[in-house]
Amino acid sequence: MKWMSFSRLSIAGWMFLALVSQGCVSSRSHQQAMDQKDSEIRSLREERASLKSQIQRQKGELDAARGEAAEASARIEEPAPETKFPELDSMGISYGMRDGNMVISIPSSITFASGQATLSKDGQKALQNVATTLKKEYPGAKYGIEGHTDSDPIKKSKFSSNRELSIARAMAVLTYLVEECKIPDDDCIVAGHGQYDPVGSNKTDSDKAKNRRVEIVVHQGG
Repeated sequence: MKWMSFSRLSIAGWMFLALVSQGCVSSRSHQQAMDQKDSEIRSLREERASLKSQIQRQKGELDAARGEAAEASARIEEPAPETKFPELDSMGISYGMRDGNMVISIPSSITFASGQATLSKDGQKALQNVATTLKKEYPGAKYGIEGHTDSDPIKKSKFSSNRELSIARAMAVLTYLVEECKIPDDDCIVAGHGQYDPVGSNKTDSDKAKNRRVEIVVHQGG
C-alpha cells in the first residue's frame, strides 16, 4: 500500500511538473507571439510615417513647381533701352513686356492702405502719370486693369476675400482713370486675380509686396 501511495504521489508530481512546464512553454509562446505582433505594428507605423513624409515632400515640391510656373508666366521682361518713361520711374512704377504686351505695374504701397480700396494722394498722382503715358504712347489701345494681392488671408477689412479686394482696387483705378484722367471707359477691361497670379513666392515680405499691385496691360491693335 505504501508503495502504491508513493507511486501515485510520484505520478501526480510528474503530472504537475508537466503541467507547469507546459504552462511555461505556452506562456513563452504567447509572449513570443505578442513580441512579434508588436514588432509588426512598429514596422507598419514606421512605414506609414515614411509614406506620410514622402507624400508631404512631394506635395511641397508640386506646390513649389506650381509657384515657379505662375511666377514665370507673370514675370515682366525688362523694357528695351529706348522704352523709358521717366514720369513712371519717378513714382516707383515698374513696366516692361509680357507676352508681347506692355505691362505697367503700380505697387499698392503707393496706391492703397492695407486692406483698403480707396486711392491715396500718391496713388492719384501715380495714375495721372500713368494716364499721361497711355495717351502719349498707346492711344487707341485697350487697357486691362488687373488687381492682384498677396496670399495672406483677409483679416481687418470689409472685403471677404483677396479676390474681392483685388477687384475693388482695380475698379478704383478704373474709376479714377476714366473720371479724372479722361481715359475712355470703353477702352478698359477690369479683372481681379486675388492671390492667384503672383510675381513672387509669397514666402517673404519683399515678395508679398511685389504681389500687391494693380497692373495695366496694354493690348494694342484692338
